[in-house]
Amino acid sequence: MSRPARIGIVAGEASGDLLGSRLIAALKARLPDAEFFGIGGPMMVSAGLDAWFPQEKLAVRGFVEVLRHFRELYAIRGALVKRMAALRPDVFVGIDSPDFNLGLERRLKARGVPTAHYVSPSVWAWRSGRIETIRRAVSHMLVLFPFEEGIYRDAGVPVTYVGHPLADEIPLAYDKAEIRAGLRLPAGAPVIAMLPGSRQVELAEHAPVFVATARAVLQARPDARFLVPLVTRETREIFETALWKAEARDLPLSLLFGHAHDALAAADVALVASGTATLEAALLRCPMVVTYRANPISFAIAKRLVRIPYVALPNILAGEFVVPELLQEDATPENLAQALLNLLADKSVRAATAERFAALHEALRQGTGERAAAALLPLMGRDAARAAA
Repeated sequence: MSRPARIGIVAGEASGDLLGSRLIAALKARLPDAEFFGIGGPMMVSAGLDAWFPQEKLAVRGFVEVLRHFRELYAIRGALVKRMAALRPDVFVGIDSPDFNLGLERRLKARGVPTAHYVSPSVWAWRSGRIETIRRAVSHMLVLFPFEEGIYRDAGVPVTYVGHPLADEIPLAYDKAEIRAGLRLPAGAPVIAMLPGSRQVELAEHAPVFVATARAVLQARPDARFLVPLVTRETREIFETALWKAEARDLPLSLLFGHAHDALAAADVALVASGTATLEAALLRCPMVVTYRANPISFAIAKRLVRIPYVALPNILAGEFVVPELLQEDATPENLAQALLNLLADKSVRAATAERFAALHEALRQGTGERAAAALLPLMGRDAARAAA
């Protein structure tokens, strides 16, 4: 009797936790006795992952920040290689976190472990030379966006377009009035969702600017209401500290534990830190202003390397500026407030933006977990039809 399938997975970001949990569920449906181990977040652990290290250890972004944590990250990767090589998983899946996972995948592949990388690095935006690194490290690529498939196929890397899990999770239609009522928002009041990021370093940078922006918006629209979904107790404390320092606890602002989708569905417009949250806002048809502030050295290095004029996912996918981007020194409270007020004042722009977002939603809604699982089975030496039976 053959042993149960063994699947190693490492997801270093909160967004990867959703991808990983969906993948685990889809693989379990085909391989009920499969064992999953590695690094992941709470959703992956709930789905059945044996987590060897906390996911937060890998949630480091920016050149300077990575250098500060280099020794710890190097030690974790070495420990993973040793333990994974001893267990001999049928496949290893690195979810996003390319600077960490590609090195891990290369070392495991050299030891005979089939490897998949789930979520393409932004080779179309910067560091296109990574394609060769990916070819050496990866047995198969799983990509979230349709235009990425051709890039890897042309480079001779086996690839499958699987769509995006958020497009599966978020409904194609919802009742905005019902969601507003559930959040006890005044009828007719302009509602602004504010998503300052999921990492503590992002909150430390963004929270004071977001608070000042809300105050500036209120000067022009005193009837406005603000929703701020935060994912952890630590990030909530950072935002509350920013409110206290700005003496702004009287702002008509509701802090939510999670519920980002409710906040975006209820909002007329949103202020969103660049990242996966911009895609969430697009899938919920919420016009937005995208912003980001980072360590000045990290930002300057990234700016020199990037080859496309966009940072927000909706703009990248559209190939044009569908939503405004205000970054670094341009991300002042005055500029951000004016951009939000412009959107609030222009119903036709908001309607046209929502239509673009609806088309994007349809394109990305592919049944991601199932498509990814089906692509992995041949790597594992498993017959798809038999595994699904």
